[in-house]
Amino acid sequence: MSKNRTYSMSEGMAVAKQASNDIEEWLCKLNNTVSVENVEKIPEYQERDIDLIWKTEKGKYLVEIKGDRWHQTGNFFFETYSNKDKGTPGCFIYSEANLFFYYFVKPKTLYILPMEKTRQWFGKRIEQFKECETTTPVGKGRFYTTVGRLVPIKRILKGISEIKIYSL
Repeated sequence: MSKNRTYSMSEGMAVAKQASNDIEEWLCKLNNTVSVENVEKIPEYQERDIDLIWKTEKGKYLVEIKGDRWHQTGNFFFETYSNKDKGTPGCFIYSEANLFFYYFVKPKTLYILPMEKTRQWFGKRIEQFKECETTTPVGKGRFYTTVGRLVPIKRILKGISEIKIYSL
């Protein structure tokens, strides 16, 4: 396992906020969107790891957003543990969302993945993907460690035909 990067809490929050803002703005402009509700700060949705409720003319979708800065790697980072020391499962493992919006803030590329199908595909192949850790300082010399797998985007696109890609 490799330890690749350390992020400050404020850096991570800035990426998440930009991702959420860009995606909400984009969804609201779509012709078939009826409403978009940000539920990131509502405890019952936090527990289920759901960020948005997106209502369209076709139905309602529960959305988990993952913002990322590292598009040039050609990988998704699927979080398997949000806090390694506490054994807290990562958002990719426990989210109750229908859709997983993986967004690279630069170059503003959004991948919409069907959550359950993606999780099943990933689960069958998890050992094939490199495991990495990131650390986030939380003050007073303390930090927490997040663990995930690097999944090549080209590979998952071949494996799951329903993934949609948009340039925002």
